[in-house]
Amino acid sequence: MTAPSPPDTPPAAPSCYRHPGRPTYVRCNRCERYICGDCMRSAAVGQQCVECVRAGARTIRQPRTRFGGRQRTETPVLTYALIAINVLAFVLQMASGNLEKQLTLWPPAVADGQFYRLVTSAFLHYGATHLLFNMWALYVVGPPLEMWLGRLRFGTLYALSGLGGSVLVYLISPLDTATAGASGAIFGLFGATFVVGKRLAADVRWVLAVIAINLVFNLLVPLISSQRISWQAHLGGLVTGGLVAAAYVYPPRERRNMIQAAVTIVVLMVFAVLIWWRTGQLLAEFSA
Repeated sequence: MTAPSPPDTPPAAPSCYRHPGRPTYVRCNRCERYICGDCMRSAAVGQQCVECVRAGARTIRQPRTRFGGRQRTETPVLTYALIAINVLAFVLQMASGNLEKQLTLWPPAVADGQFYRLVTSAFLHYGATHLLFNMWALYVVGPPLEMWLGRLRFGTLYALSGLGGSVLVYLISPLDTATAGASGAIFGLFGATFVVGKRLAADVRWVLAVIAINLVFNLLVPLISSQRISWQAHLGGLVTGGLVAAAYVYPPRERRNMIQAAVTIVVLMVFAVLIWWRTGQLLAEFSA
């Protein structure tokens, strides 16, 4: 007499490759490994595991702006960072009475070897009103320019514009005047906004109005008060920003990166030559 055969044992359910104790019948569409609910990631078709999603993200090219810059995020991170740096510098300036004397653009001190003043002066401001006006302007014109150019080109444009304003101040401003403020860089952004807007066929009449109002303001304020406005910084930044922006947005696509880099280097070299020439001129004047 034969014993009845035992019932067939159902096969064990497959388990998640990352969590062996969790049974699942879902497979990653890419590597076909079993994945549980915590390891599933929605993909264009079906579900993928965490590792395949990460690997796929590394192969996706970063989107580029129309003029070659990488557009990593819609948030104008660099614009906000520049505003924060200027505000922090103003707080430190107010807390330390010597900081303003040590970092503003005073031509005799620059000629004496303190060339850092050409840069540090662009982050100091004479009073809260001066700071608020410049930071409001940066908040308005910075984000669209950062989006159009990309973070690297926008940052380079801002730096060159600020330096261009400082160089013109160093060349022709009175020797008894110390200059500070981000106005050179801001006016550079004004000029760049006009150039880029024209390239994109956008309405840039408002930029012309802002520039005109500021130029008139520069002429009127010294007539009605004892306050001095550095039109040299404004003009130097405006011209630099416009020229650099033109070099960034008008070259043909196939040679764009090379031309952009070359123009950036040439502008820096021109500034270096002008600073060297002015320094020699001032030292000869002081020693006479």
